[in-house]
Amino acid sequence: MIIRSDEFEDIDVPGHGTMRVHLFRPAIEGLFPGVLFFSEIYQVTGPIRRLAALVAGQGFVVGVPEVYHEYEPAGTVLAYDQPGTDRGNALKFAKPVAAYDADARAALAFLAAHPASTGKLATMGVCLGGHLAYRAALNPEVLAAACFYATDIHSGTLGEGKSDDSLARMDELKAETMFVWGRQDPHVPFAGREAIRARLEAVGARYEWHEVNAQHAFLRDEGPRYDPALFLQAVGWMLALFNRTICAV
Repeated sequence: MIIRSDEFEDIDVPGHGTMRVHLFRPAIEGLFPGVLFFSEIYQVTGPIRRLAALVAGQGFVVGVPEVYHEYEPAGTVLAYDQPGTDRGNALKFAKPVAAYDADARAALAFLAAHPASTGKLATMGVCLGGHLAYRAALNPEVLAAACFYATDIHSGTLGEGKSDDSLARMDELKAETMFVWGRQDPHVPFAGREAIRARLEAVGARYEWHEVNAQHAFLRDEGPRYDPALFLQAVGWMLALFNRTICAV
């Protein structure tokens, strides 16, 4: 499916300024489910844009917000180098968790109301974005979430003060959720993954769980950790989830 990938909207986040949301959607008339895609710490990079375009080409309206809109000018992309990594990590812990949640509510409302959207919503994300996709799925209008190598959930260290309530709030999760992890990912070790899965079981969550032999960021199609075969497999799992939950009549 041919898509449009040249659109964006600057939307108001009450109490937190203006946030740019990049849009990727089919270039045909019709209504399509919405997917809110949270990026890694580098914002809307080339690999993030290509993944968003791939998802949009399967028949979805994909919105990718700039997660650090309060701190960086609109359109800022951090480089995949040490200064970019340092800046992205510093902002990850500077931004209050409440601000991340406000972003999610505003972006979900925007996607639900978009003229090309059916109003059915899912979330997805990688790295920091995997955590944010999970938190966004605590909103009751979200029907599904795909969380790839989500950082900081197990340690409760997201945001200002490195203190979040993501595990504690897991009993609020109503969306069907998919977690995908790399077993060689140093950011989420075995004990951390086990803590997340134990909590999912304790609250009776509807979820699926995949662990693969891969490093952190194995979906990023730049750099030595990219695994093309696992990329295709993991995206297939996600599309199956979305087709079952937000594409059903």
